[in-house]
Amino acid sequence: MTFDDKLRSAIGKNNSLLCVGLDTDVSRLPEGVNAASFNRAIIDATRDIVCAYKPNLAFYEARGIEGLRVLEETLAYVPSGIPVIGDAKRGDIGNTATFYARALFETLGFDAATVNPYLGFDSVEPFIRYVDRGIFLLCRTSNRSARDFQDLVVDGRPLFEHVAHKAMEWNTNNNIGLVVGATYPEELGRIRRLCPSTPLLIPGIGSQGGDVEAVVRHGTDETGAGILVNVSRAVLYASGCSDFAAAARGVACDLRDEINRRRANRRGT
Repeated sequence: MTFDDKLRSAIGKNNSLLCVGLDTDVSRLPEGVNAASFNRAIIDATRDIVCAYKPNLAFYEARGIEGLRVLEETLAYVPSGIPVIGDAKRGDIGNTATFYARALFETLGFDAATVNPYLGFDSVEPFIRYVDRGIFLLCRTSNRSARDFQDLVVDGRPLFEHVAHKAMEWNTNNNIGLVVGATYPEELGRIRRLCPSTPLLIPGIGSQGGDVEAVVRHGTDETGAGILVNVSRAVLYASGCSDFAAAARGVACDLRDEINRRRANRRGT
């Protein structure tokens, strides 16, 4: 089963375009709860209302071997029908990228990964080579300083549009998507027009201030899907007390349902 197959199945089963980011910061966990049990509780609370999970590797690598063990335990705990995206943002010369791809897809077993394309094709090709896995190239990121480079005009177009064009050119195995931030809705719309059927991983809803209505309006494809709306902190830390899992479920349900309402409204216009 390819990443796309697995994702479509999860979207259909859970009627969801919501991806929960498992960016577990141990300094924010409720008293007496460790990272592994926290992740298990979040997964148990949301497994029927998400289309994917997305751990950011920084939160695990920063804790050394112990953190990597928690990551492995978390990956093993995710239900087999839900895809997991390794948010690693790897990017290096081809030889090194080959080992990064092996680490993410073979050793850790992620279904997809985020990849930095700014070293060019040879840094991306080792990931594309895994035809059953997904690759999300950084295109228009959600952070405030994204404009420093991504808005630079090259041959009459902003750099992020060149990335989108290259993604279409490189997508010979139909396994490339793009990371596009919810905090830049107009640019999101431009990228959707350039890449009509490309999957878009969209961070920036919640703590970063992105708007669900704008994301659905500008980001969905002609089928009313084509987006994975990632939310991390707003779900994970909905409560700092013992009811954290129930609170996370409540926020996730509300987000899933809001996304679906906006999709229905868009199809009705």
